[in-house]
Amino acid sequence: MKKTFVVDTNVILHSHQALFSFKEHDVVIPLGVIEELDRFKGINDERGREARQASRELDNLRGKGNLAEGVKLPTGGVLQIMIDSEKDEIPLGFGLDSHKVDNRILACAMTLKKTGRNPILISKDINCRIKADALGIMAEDFETNKVDIDELYLGWRELVMPVSRIETFLREEGLAYEEDNLLKNEFILLKAAENENKTALAKYDGLQRKLLPLFHLNSKPWGVEPMNLQQKFAIELLLCNEIQLVTLVGRAGTGKTLLALACGLQKTIDEHLFRKLLVSRPIMPLGKDIGYLPGSKDEKLSHWMQPIFDNLEFVMDRLYKNSDDVDKKIRFLIESQKVQIEAITYIRGRSIPKQYLIVDEAQNLTPHEVKTIISRAGEGTKVVLTGDPYQIDNPYLDSSSNGLNFVIEKFKNHNLFGHIILNKSERSSLSALASELL
Repeated sequence: MKKTFVVDTNVILHSHQALFSFKEHDVVIPLGVIEELDRFKGINDERGREARQASRELDNLRGKGNLAEGVKLPTGGVLQIMIDSEKDEIPLGFGLDSHKVDNRILACAMTLKKTGRNPILISKDINCRIKADALGIMAEDFETNKVDIDELYLGWRELVMPVSRIETFLREEGLAYEEDNLLKNEFILLKAAENENKTALAKYDGLQRKLLPLFHLNSKPWGVEPMNLQQKFAIELLLCNEIQLVTLVGRAGTGKTLLALACGLQKTIDEHLFRKLLVSRPIMPLGKDIGYLPGSKDEKLSHWMQPIFDNLEFVMDRLYKNSDDVDKKIRFLIESQKVQIEAITYIRGRSIPKQYLIVDEAQNLTPHEVKTIISRAGEGTKVVLTGDPYQIDNPYLDSSSNGLNFVIEKFKNHNLFGHIILNKSERSSLSALASELL
């Protein structure tokens, strides 16, 4: 049955493609939404970009018909701009301010309901959905691009098989395997049915349909030794030349950024496989922003990039006992531009060939921003995204709609992609306890 969806401004600011995401159903955009888009279009950020793009799309549709009467969408539905002109429909009697755009959107929905169309309000604003429900209007979140975080791909699994097959795998350094729906580059912990203490680690090659041993099982990049099973899998992905996109997900202290940096240094400094190690992260403050910062771009960035320097110091401390040597080495890497630190803001428009690109705190990026970053990768570039979907500082994202989870869901089972979830905090016993209890 054909439905009518009333779309809130925040949905369009999340993705202008929302206009075309409702298939054969009708889309109603209250005039107040256009007013809000007009306010946002001048802002130089992701919301401003989406607002400008949505305005262009609506202008294109305007050339195909009358938006007030409704214009046919390519998906089969009809898009209509609706004026909330019926003052009696604005829910003043419910104690709501008629000048607020949210309430004008609700007024449009109530007018549609009065005509028997039974609209569904689509909004990413929780309070707007609550108000709609109180007024008897169906309301839903915008679910497109959402990923169920409880069912997020782990990147590895356990398999139980006869001990003879495990011995064959170890002896022949590989084992043909087609019994389960394994994903490409998925890691396997093999356990013997006769004795669960008899184990082996493998990675699934989707092209050969074989279980292969880990090539970098004993690697300790720049002295960083894996502390658990998932970290061993992560190092394999980070050092494997064939895998060009890696996502590492985990709580605070699980070693995501540290492992990525150590492996990036090995590939760049030791193996000379990449021209430079480029590290970037979104400028997203925790808590209240401290405002404008003095100094040059590098001086401004130093405050935001301090977590990267902390991890670099940790890596260097394992190699150099003298703190002066550590400082000199870090300074040399930065000044020689073998290690370059950049804000996400400056990534757009760039082409990044033959570089080891690490994007830290990627959970604060929208799906479109992540697409922009990955599409910057030139020939010979490896992209590593790290983050914790439960620690999101971007007010317009949540654990289901962030760009990091979106990439994992879209790229899983591709040859160029590898992913692992790190579960165990190795930073300190206090850090692990805080992640668990708090």
